Amino acid sequence: IQETSLNSFYSLVHLQEESSCPVCLDYLKDPVTINCGHNFCRSCINMMWKDLDDTFPCPICRFCFHNKSFRSNRQLSNLTEIAKQLQVRRSKRKRQEEYSMCEKHNQFLTLFCGKDLEVLCTQCNFSVQHQKHYICPIKKAVSFHRKVLEYSLEPLKDNMEQVEKVISLQASKIVDLKKKVEYRREEIISEFEQIRLFLLNQQETLLRQMEDEERDILTKLNETRRTFLNHVSTLKHLLKEVECKCVQSELELLTRVKGIYYRYQDLKYPELFVFQLKKYGFSLPPQYSGLDRMIKPFRADVILDLETAHPQLIVSEDRKSVRYGNKKTHLCYNPRRFYLRPAVLGSRRFSSGRHYWEVEVGNKPKWTLGVCRDCFSRNWGNRAVAEGGLWAIGRCFESIYVILGHKRTQLLPVVRPSKIGIFLDCELGEVSFYNMNDRSLLYNFNDCFIETVCPYFYIGVDPEPLKISSVTDDER
Repeated sequence: IQETSLNSFYSLVHLQEESSCPVCLDYLKDPVTINCGHNFCRSCINMMWKDLDDTFPCPICRFCFHNKSFRSNRQLSNLTEIAKQLQVRRSKRKRQEEYSMCEKHNQFLTLFCGKDLEVLCTQCNFSVQHQKHYICPIKKAVSFHRKVLEYSLEPLKDNMEQVEKVISLQASKIVDLKKKVEYRREEIISEFEQIRLFLLNQQETLLRQMEDEERDILTKLNETRRTFLNHVSTLKHLLKEVECKCVQSELELLTRVKGIYYRYQDLKYPELFVFQLKKYGFSLPPQYSGLDRMIKPFRADVILDLETAHPQLIVSEDRKSVRYGNKKTHLCYNPRRFYLRPAVLGSRRFSSGRHYWEVEVGNKPKWTLGVCRDCFSRNWGNRAVAEGGLWAIGRCFESIYVILGHKRTQLLPVVRPSKIGIFLDCELGEVSFYNMNDRSLLYNFNDCFIETVCPYFYIGVDPEPLKISSVTDDER
């Protein structure tokens, strides 16, 4: 049956093609046939040949005729009417076929269950499965659900637009990510290339300095050798002369002995040249930012402990800044407070892990920064501080910097520091101090912190403040 229907369909299509005008593409109206055999609507061929005088070409095969000649085709006119009627009948049959048959009862599906959202026949309507359900004709259900679906179009479109925006945003993020990664990659390559060139240049400089030093030392060693050779020659001559005098007669021995004594007394032992090669070192260039990346994960949010602050110190509200004030605040005695020296401790106590913080010292004439044991004496004076448990560096005069540990040692920074970085490694028992102006290491203590340690700040008696750098959210 399906094959027959398909053949009928193709036959109808072929008939429609034969009964259609190739000019207006509609069914032929008053069809005529020209001498080459092609068919057109009378009005169409007249329109095509309207302004022509000598030759009249066929619109399909382009064969030319010398006169306007065509004949009516009644048979084709009848076929055209048949094709029109067949098209109308097929449309009606197609609409009828839209009502499918129920597979269970072999009846037309004309009803719709609103609860189960199923198409039913009349027998399905009376089944137990659909009792007390809302049942309506298909046309009514189609109208309702078409409206529902139409109403859902806008939300779906909006949803689709939002998803497309998200996809577009993700695509832009991918592009942005690739750009950032490429920028970082070039930055890292450039930075390490700078370090490589710097190290190469530093190596050449140090080797050249060593060669110059070697040349100078060799020159001085050769000069010393010549001096000693001359001295040996003088000694040999004097020795020979003395030996000769020893075997001479009494009068000959005493003659000119005075000159021998004088020459012997005037002999001076040549000065021995002692040398020691210099120790050559280097510091990384200031533009090297590796230090920042290494210490960033260990940044500690250090604030000041008010209970330990000297009564004359003024601490800011955020407890990140402290300065020396003119007036002394009257406070109740606290054994943890500093009374003899204008100092204060940090509120955090460290017994494990690695921690880093920075302090702005500016151009303060006096300051001391470091770490101390939690039990560090608050009343020490000018005595040694290592036994009390303080590891620190500081500035005591205009250009004199000192190290406070087992012994007081002078520190000679290349660049005057205005910000100090302090890195505490409790696991290794080390505390390191960095000059953040040129990213150089100022000093490193290697002690074992058996007890808990905390940040130490000595402010001095000038009005300039010490400021602890804040830790941003992305550094926590």
